[in-house]
Amino acid sequence: MQKLTNKEEEVMKILWRLKKAFVKEVLEQMEGNKPHYNTLSTIIRNLQEKNYVGHEAFGNTHRYYPLITKEAYRKKFINTTIADFYDNSYKSLVSFFAKEEKISVEELKEIIELIEKKK
Repeated sequence: MQKLTNKEEEVMKILWRLKKAFVKEVLEQMEGNKPHYNTLSTIIRNLQEKNYVGHEAFGNTHRYYPLITKEAYRKKFINTTIADFYDNSYKSLVSFFAKEEKISVEELKEIIELIEKKK
């Protein structure tokens, strides 16, 4: 599974939310600086070549849908991030968020409760 570019991830997030969509529908959902229709169509075809997206043909028009779940993508790349930046240590990851004040004591307690329930 290849890492996606920021634009490809943006398109995938839209497809995960919509389940199935034509290029025009994806374009309508994009925020900020929207690419040209043909550029977006190329991005989606690239996603198809990477086996992230499939399509249904309606004559010359295609409706696209995700072939991989958001959860599968997230799991793959969170593990890669933890390996690359936190020495395969989830403790280091959580410590980073605590130091940056991105996670509260209450949230940490909830995480501990979830871990204890799994045991």
